[in-house]
Amino acid sequence: MSFGQPSLEEAAGLFDPLHPPSAGAMALACPLDCKVLVLNKLYIAVRVISARRAFSLLCRDIAEVIHVEDQKFANYDFESWAEISQLHKTFQPEKHDWVQTVRFEIAVPRVIRLLGYDRLPAQIVKLNRRNLFARDRNQCQYCGRAFPTSELSIDHVLPRAQGGGDSWENLVCACVKCNARKGGRTPDEAHMKLVRKPIRPKRNPLISLRLGQERYSSWKAFLDDAYWNVELR
Repeated sequence: MSFGQPSLEEAAGLFDPLHPPSAGAMALACPLDCKVLVLNKLYIAVRVISARRAFSLLCRDIAEVIHVEDQKFANYDFESWAEISQLHKTFQPEKHDWVQTVRFEIAVPRVIRLLGYDRLPAQIVKLNRRNLFARDRNQCQYCGRAFPTSELSIDHVLPRAQGGGDSWENLVCACVKCNARKGGRTPDEAHMKLVRKPIRPKRNPLISLRLGQERYSSWKAFLDDAYWNVELR
């Protein structure tokens, strides 16, 4: 079966414009928002992108799919991946997320490789609110309870008034109640204890969270705690 070279719109996985999905369906789950691990030419993990962007790269022959199964991997261009997707749809549909194009369904790849990019990944995890919440798993580091992001704040373990700065080792998630109770004091002064000592993560904490999901288990073949750091874009 040959699908031919698709348009950019089809490669991006757009639905049939004559029968667009409802806004509610798109809000519930969109396969194009799934995350795809990107490797450079040397098979080194460099970043994570959306499936939408991954399909665009595949369509333009900038990248290829790396499919991992039973600790072995195979390389596919877009057309061959579209063909192999039909086998997966028949025998392993539950193992993939699926995008419906005008002409066919295609599995969302978990890993792609850039054919002409050999730069190495950045080795520093960015210190920002999103990564802090991911490192602490949305758990208040004083009471130990998990909260929605909207109900969490960032606390300086050593208060700024006492010389505490913005660093991985001095910032933690705290619920509003615990943050107010601690105030401008150290945990010892407030008679409060940290759930765990804050440390700088070895890799982007959002990647660690995704590795706990079965659908992203193939990423483990390309990620090493001691070395790789993947930037989310």
